Amino acid sequence: MSHEKQQKHLDTAHLQKGLERRTVQGGVLTAVAQVAISLLNISATLVLARLLLPEDFGLFGMVIVITGFLDMFKDLGLSMATVQREDITHAQVSKLFWINAGISTGLTAITVALAPLVVWFYDDSRLLPITLALASGFLLSGLGIQHKALLKRQMRFMALAIVDFIAVAMSVGLAIWAAWQGLSYWALLVQQLVMAVVGTIGAWVACRWRPSLPRRDTPIGELLKFGGNLTGFSLINHFSRNLDDILIGKVWGATSLGLYQKAYDILMLPLRQINQPVASVAIPMLSRLVGQPERYRRSYLRILDKLLMITMPLGALMIATADWIVLLVLGENWLPAADIFRALGIGMFTQPIGNTTGWLFISQNRTGHMMRWGIVGSVLSMIAFVAGLPWGAYGVALVYSISGLLIRTPIVIWWVCKEGPVKALDIYRSATPFALSAITSGAALWYLRTQWEFEVIGVGLLVATLITVAVSVATLAALPSGRLALRDLKNVVTMLRKKKSAGDDPAA
Repeated sequence: MSHEKQQKHLDTAHLQKGLERRTVQGGVLTAVAQVAISLLNISATLVLARLLLPEDFGLFGMVIVITGFLDMFKDLGLSMATVQREDITHAQVSKLFWINAGISTGLTAITVALAPLVVWFYDDSRLLPITLALASGFLLSGLGIQHKALLKRQMRFMALAIVDFIAVAMSVGLAIWAAWQGLSYWALLVQQLVMAVVGTIGAWVACRWRPSLPRRDTPIGELLKFGGNLTGFSLINHFSRNLDDILIGKVWGATSLGLYQKAYDILMLPLRQINQPVASVAIPMLSRLVGQPERYRRSYLRILDKLLMITMPLGALMIATADWIVLLVLGENWLPAADIFRALGIGMFTQPIGNTTGWLFISQNRTGHMMRWGIVGSVLSMIAFVAGLPWGAYGVALVYSISGLLIRTPIVIWWVCKEGPVKALDIYRSATPFALSAITSGAALWYLRTQWEFEVIGVGLLVATLITVAVSVATLAALPSGRLALRDLKNVVTMLRKKKSAGDDPAA
């Protein structure tokens, strides 16, 4: 196929027409898909937690810390460069594709070479076959990086949702089958590798763009600089975020690490299902609006409002019902994870805000600033991990969460808002009504837990959820800024219900 025909997969001029509607519809579609994926993951967690031991998850987690770090090199930020750039050519994307493919091949070889060192560090020979098996995942997933980036660039959220759902469904199904057959931690490996294979095949089927052979005269210096800064941030951030796993695994052992990781996974499951679909539509949209400062600012704050309207009261609910959630999702054997889960839950009030600062850095082409913040934020995180380590996994979780609330989040807000149309005061004003709704919800839930006993945990969670929703909405309705947020939410819902105007293209 000629370069001219391939270029149609890269052009974005047609997206400007009806951009807001396309963004809202894409966000809703992606969120619905993420809910379905979340249900699959929850189902997998419910089943696998009962078929496998905490030690199985701990062994798998020990290797994932290493391979997850190396995984940061696979992309090199080049997928986001493809999404963010206003103009990009077929030759440039082709060259990026081959760079990603070459790096993925190299990472496979490096992981194989590191396998004996992983065994030596943790002093557990079972980690050798786990590491070797996970090595192949780099090559399997690396070949689909640019295809998925082009689907995001074109805002083809339906295609992305279908690919992701099929990959998760097949990987979960086969992992449960493997665990049922008594394959212990190998079931977790099956889940990881099947997802990589199916995800890559699906991306090639959904995106008809095909790479050509790379040309030496194709200019990609700016793309590499953008991606390099983004990768630098990701590497620093990944290491600091996973140092807790390394320290807990080394000092306190596989069982403590398994409890800590499952508590973190349960907490992050709903947060990821909310943040990931929102980010997938917010970054392409904000990248298209970077030349329109007021429209950019207004669009970002509207998205932030909707995000915090959900996540802050949800944080209060998860902290108040931590023991119920752990018992319901994981079972009685995992009850020691409840206190860890509750401590990590404090992060629900700040992490969504921190995640959105990444949208601002990336869409404004400020990945250099993002990398410098990554160094500062990572040092602060590592200090928190070390400070909490003497008190075990619970101490690490509590110190990390509190330091995020009081130190890291205020600093990153100041850092990202030094430049650009969004100011720090905008973010604080946006967050205030939702923080108040979380506080009032938390107070109501505390009263519920101290005054009532529920024989059936599911009934207790349902009652707690209804109370959280009712109190949160009532609190927002009592505040002027809260009423504005509720009215804007109503306008968004109305927009979705209305038929498209004659000039609007449907969301891809």
